[in-house]
Amino acid sequence: MDEINKIFMARAIELAKENANSNNGGPFGAVIVKDGKIIGEGINLVTKTNDPTAHAEITAIRQACKKINSFKLDGCEIYSSTEPCPMCLGAIYWACLKKIYYATTRNDAAKADFNDSLIYKEFGLPENKRTIPSEQIMRIESLEVLKEWDKNDCKVEY
Repeated sequence: MDEINKIFMARAIELAKENANSNNGGPFGAVIVKDGKIIGEGINLVTKTNDPTAHAEITAIRQACKKINSFKLDGCEIYSSTEPCPMCLGAIYWACLKKIYYATTRNDAAKADFNDSLIYKEFGLPENKRTIPSEQIMRIESLEVLKEWDKNDCKVEY
């Protein structure tokens, strides 16, 4: 492993440790790096903000996007103290990061009562077998919005 990777991962772990002792949220930290420089740092703020989406990776992505004034983080890498959960992994893909580094695994996190195995399991189930029921309604009306968007010459592509 490169020494530079160790430096960035050490920072993510340091953020996680500080957060674990501050009671702001879970013991997680993340940093986003572009061209060898940290452009975003995040800690888990779920319990402090009452926001279940305020995971370390998400808060780091938000900070990095704001800093570079873009919703895409092309060419960036994320260093996370723990393997990203399904929500964070989705956000990482939407932000177009090029690589993920993580220290502890989701199994390690589960042993500390951060178990996201239910979510992974739910993804593989048909909708009618999932824990949270879902029902499709008003498809035609919503399709009209998508068609309008598709025709919009000024839209910003994701």
